[in-house]
Amino acid sequence: MVKTYSISEIATLTRLSAPTLRYYESIGLIHPVRNEANYRIFTDQDIRWLTFIKRAKATGMPLSKIITYAQLRKQGNSTIAARIRLLR
Repeated sequence: MVKTYSISEIATLTRLSAPTLRYYESIGLIHPVRNEANYRIFTDQDIRWLTFIKRAKATGMPLSKIITYAQLRKQGNSTIAARIRLLR
């Protein structure tokens, strides 16, 4: 069974505010699933992705480039070279 987290739990674990998480969702940077009550549900995979986002932002990478990276990531392994170029 996959461990899941609420938005308040994920906010505490990642040290990102709930409004920031909602904003990231609104711009398509994260895609939490919703439960029957329509609450956002996060997983350990989401924690890893949010950690990457925080590290990218810490380097000064703008959100627009992080969004581009996320779009490339969704396309699969064929975009690894493009992702590496973007990170450089």
